[in-house]
Amino acid sequence: MTEDKTAFLEIFWDSPILRVLDFLVVNEEFDYSMTDIAKFSGVGYATLKLFWQRLEDEGIVTNTRTVGKAKMYKINANNPVMKKFRDFYWETTKYHIRQKMEKEEVVVEQ
Repeated sequence: MTEDKTAFLEIFWDSPILRVLDFLVVNEEFDYSMTDIAKFSGVGYATLKLFWQRLEDEGIVTNTRTVGKAKMYKINANNPVMKKFRDFYWETTKYHIRQKMEKEEVVVEQ
């Protein structure tokens, strides 16, 4: 796994929307402005704006509060699709890590 990619992104490639979802799932306890989401997920702000409205319209993200002029967002944990996505995300991550550990054990044992 490369240093800047999670196990999920290693498996399912690296696209702006997956980077954003990856960041939001891993950091689901906190809310972030769109500027911070773009910065911390490694997606350009202009690119984020291209698909952000769709994430809101589909209920994938939810506005939690406003701080000054900045709207804060997080994953919509009440959305049934996002609940399944989160489960899928973490199962995929666990599986990928187990696979890597098994490969390392085989190499060490030989």
